[in-house]
Amino acid sequence: MKQPLVPASLYPPFGQYSHGLKAVAQGVLVTSGQLGVAPDGSIPEDAVEQARICFGNIAAILREGGLSMANVVRLNAFVTDRRHMPAYMQARDAALADCPVKPASTLVIVSGFSRPELVVEVEATAVY
Repeated sequence: MKQPLVPASLYPPFGQYSHGLKAVAQGVLVTSGQLGVAPDGSIPEDAVEQARICFGNIAAILREGGLSMANVVRLNAFVTDRRHMPAYMQARDAALADCPVKPASTLVIVSGFSRPELVVEVEATAVY
């Protein structure tokens, strides 16, 4: 269903992701960008906790659609400062730990989100 594409002619990925991913699927599930807002509306100050919430939300959306993180073929992530990159990557790596094929992944530094206390947003594309 998924074939990682990591050509030997490219420098290896900087983390737990694939440069490209070929997916043969009948359907696609796409999430909206998920922010680090807990179910009670609270927002942790810590970037890793916000990222964990983002991935928890994505996992819940996938489960609602009958899928899991193993179905994810692409992640797009946004952080408000380079200093949040390691926290994001820690949460991403934990969320993908059981996935034998890592999805393609992009991380972008942005100027901000709708509320200043938000520092991480993640969206996913999954196939089935």
